[in-house]
Amino acid sequence: MKRISNNIYQISLGRVNVFVIEDNGLTLIDTGTKGSAGKIFNAIKNAGKNPYDIKRIILTHAHPDHAGSAEEIKRLLRIPVLAHREDAKIMQYGIGFRKEICLTPGLKNWLIYELGIKRCGINIEPVTIDEQLNDHDLLSLLGGIRVIHTPGHSKGHISLLAENEEILIAGDLLSNSTGLGLSVIYENMAEGISSILKVTNLDFDKMVFGHGRPILKDAGSIMRQAFDNYDYALV
Repeated sequence: MKRISNNIYQISLGRVNVFVIEDNGLTLIDTGTKGSAGKIFNAIKNAGKNPYDIKRIILTHAHPDHAGSAEEIKRLLRIPVLAHREDAKIMQYGIGFRKEICLTPGLKNWLIYELGIKRCGINIEPVTIDEQLNDHDLLSLLGGIRVIHTPGHSKGHISLLAENEEILIAGDLLSNSTGLGLSVIYENMAEGISSILKVTNLDFDKMVFGHGRPILKDAGSIMRQAFDNYDYALV
């Protein structure tokens, strides 16, 4: 596990990152693709921690590369799963992707979509969401983690702001794979851009992503600068 702060860690599963919060046990943010439970548990063990200390799962959204192992881990550990109510509606039926998909322009995005995202399929193992989250909910972790509803990539996409640690867990609001920019796909690109602009008004110093490298200093300023100058005509 890569330490992001005293209490937040990143686990890279190759194509996607998941995160662990350490506070009164462990909280797992996202679960990777189907079959990722062993990789996640091994990473936690290798960091000297016990995967059976995971007390809950929080999903940033329903897509199969983020929610693919949610039901497996829930079943193994008998723990609750939390997600936004809009994506909870489809995950209970094993749906990871809605039909509405808008591909961000560019050859790189097309290749990632064709060679990676499409191969994940559109389904997940059905998972019942035990606690449905809403915009501005405050989770009692690390002195308060704020739920930020950031739709666009998916209807129920959320980002998580650890206010005391000044860290934004951005999910797939945007990516930092080859520089800070839009994610490869959105269900609604206009909504996605509005969500990005919403987040630029928040205060945070570090930012982590479902895809790409973390920004470990001045992340809020970097994001504001990137999207103040962003050419929305490209999309």
